[in-house]
Amino acid sequence: MTAPAVARDARVRRFALTDSLFHALTRAAAILVLLLLGGVAVSLFLGAWPALSHFGPAFLVTESWNPVREKFGALAPIYGTLVTSAIAILIAVPIGIGIAIFLTELCPRPLRRPIGMAVELLAGIPSIIYGIWGLFVFAPFMQTVVQPFVIGLFHDVPGLSALFAGPPYGIGILTSGLILAIMVLPFISSITRDVFDTVPAMLKESAYGIGCTTWEVTRRVVIPYTRVGIMGGVMLGLGRALGETMAVTFVIGNAHRIHASLFAPGTTISASIANEFTEAVGDLYTSSLVALGLILFVITFLILAAARLMLLRTGHKAGA
Repeated sequence: MTAPAVARDARVRRFALTDSLFHALTRAAAILVLLLLGGVAVSLFLGAWPALSHFGPAFLVTESWNPVREKFGALAPIYGTLVTSAIAILIAVPIGIGIAIFLTELCPRPLRRPIGMAVELLAGIPSIIYGIWGLFVFAPFMQTVVQPFVIGLFHDVPGLSALFAGPPYGIGILTSGLILAIMVLPFISSITRDVFDTVPAMLKESAYGIGCTTWEVTRRVVIPYTRVGIMGGVMLGLGRALGETMAVTFVIGNAHRIHASLFAPGTTISASIANEFTEAVGDLYTSSLVALGLILFVITFLILAAARLMLLRTGHKAGA
């Protein structure tokens, strides 16, 4: 065998060894993620088992939370978590997509970078700063301006009068939902803007060439092309809203009660754990708080799985 052939064979073997090593490392990293996820789930389940076995399924549908009598129920924190996250997503998604559309389609080029950086800086603000601002600035504004106006506006409207009823505390479910909307807005807008930038210019120019308006191009070209990325940004924002702790703890009121009014105080799973874990006395009390963590883990997993399933179905329909 000639020297060039020997060198070529050695190079091929070296490449094969490097590729095998790279494959093994990436597979080990993927397996490690699964092991970590499984370890977290098992640890939460073991810690929550005393409470789950003691209360049974009633733990999920009981509102009472009484550490003195050791009677615990997760219904109020579950309700607060879902409602505040829903409020945040309902407000942040259209605003975030609107910001992304403005930055990619309408904003003058010299202003795109400053406005984009200003939006992204919101994501770097610590949650406790949002909480302090919400408690000392936003909540008084809600108490003195927004809530009295809304209560007076809907006091004679059936249904809405109960939804926006009660004394204007300032803090409450709606206030915490608005704070969460501000917190998740930069995640949604930044990711949506980035995926909008991936739309081929030829597609948009072709649409403009046949007479489409900016709204039509956005609706029929940009959004359909990037729907998977948009959904990813929304899911990232929803995950942040579901697990947020400090900002919500400051402004939600921390009351284990379910009220029809969005102005009433409430609590969330993460806020309940943060407020009471250091004061939990007894195995049942601690296990109940761990059970709340397990419920939040399951809720997040189910929501993300449902979003993934929806994306798969949307992709299949688009392919069909």
